[in-house]
Amino acid sequence: MLRHFRAKHEAGQAAASIHGDRKAKIDEALVNMIVKDSQPFKVVEDQGFRALVSLLDPTYVLPSRQTLKSMVEAKYHEEKQKATAVALTSDMWTSIHMDSYLAFTCHFVDEGDMLATVLLAVAKFGERHTASNIASVKGSIMEEWGIPKSKVMCLTTDGASNMTLCSTMMEIRHSHCIAHALNLVVKKSMKLTPGLEEVRTKARDIATHFRTSTVARERLLCLQKQMGAPCAKLKRWKRDGTAPWTCCKGCMSRESQ
Repeated sequence: MLRHFRAKHEAGQAAASIHGDRKAKIDEALVNMIVKDSQPFKVVEDQGFRALVSLLDPTYVLPSRQTLKSMVEAKYHEEKQKATAVALTSDMWTSIHMDSYLAFTCHFVDEGDMLATVLLAVAKFGERHTASNIASVKGSIMEEWGIPKSKVMCLTTDGASNMTLCSTMMEIRHSHCIAHALNLVVKKSMKLTPGLEEVRTKARDIATHFRTSTVARERLLCLQKQMGAPCAKLKRWKRDGTAPWTCCKGCMSRESQ
């Protein structure tokens, strides 16, 4: 009888342990889904989602919305302590509605020796674009995420004077974005190439004509079908010259088809 009791008791403990391990794995998978797919916490209250989880594992009990929020916050505090050294990148731009924004991104090598990237913030920037104002906003974002300057290896931005001075004021080593520098070199070379600007202007006018006239667009599609050519849409050109050279290359390549 004692052997029977011990066998049942030990089997029950083993089953409880297995169930506990599985619940922990499902909890972690649920948190990862919320974070990676930007799902709302209320997804655990949706009938369809609850029915799906119940079908996949009837023994699993979904956490409440409040509990799930606490789980995500705990995961956030756990993950942000793992990076011992980080590199930061930043950029600013103005939308078509004349709203200015600043983006701040963090890069680090995770425990699997893989490069990881986290978007820290995309903040609306209503102040003047001075180095001190930019440094103040970036400093606030770093403080919010608990990133000390001692962890930052470098801050990569474009070569604008306010960005460079911002890094100096923050006492963080500055690195000029290679892609931005390459873009400036190629665009300047394109301007100095005889006849290229005329070709770009004509290509831009052609694309604008077919993008603004429905009759011309339909005629173009018919001709493309007759010639057996791919019916690809013409890309939009920027007239102010702010587009990177890769956009210009893509537009001209599309038109050459």
